[in-house]
Amino acid sequence: MCTFIGDYTSKIDNKCRVVVPSYFRKTVLAAGLSVFVLRKSIFEKCIDMYPLDEWERMLAEIRIKLNLLNAKHITFMREFCRGTLEVEMDANGRVLLPRRLLDEVGIDKEMIFAGQDRKIQLWDVEEYGCVAVTSEELSDLAEEIFKN
Repeated sequence: MCTFIGDYTSKIDNKCRVVVPSYFRKTVLAAGLSVFVLRKSIFEKCIDMYPLDEWERMLAEIRIKLNLLNAKHITFMREFCRGTLEVEMDANGRVLLPRRLLDEVGIDKEMIFAGQDRKIQLWDVEEYGCVAVTSEELSDLAEEIFKN
């Protein structure tokens, strides 16, 4: 299992390839991985990038909670998986990002790789700055989420 921390700025080339930051690249290669699953985030204007083993672990957890004879559950699964795709990191540490996904989240040339524990989020630089919260807002969130 990989853990990702840190924010890294990268540029996309004219073929929609981007070099995975070296820290993230070393992390996945040390785990024997090179394939990622990409999907547009449900909650934010970014792309979620999962190592394949993490994607499979998450899907296993989702399957446990779903009843495939329930229409709402079927709709959720279809929409959750809509537009997802696997990408493989090449020998130069690059991944090919689909223009369709980049356009959906507003990424053009420069982007942020943001480590989010078991996944990486891909953000437009300006959008990533806009979603930042203040220290006070983070403190309030922590209190709300972890209150006992």
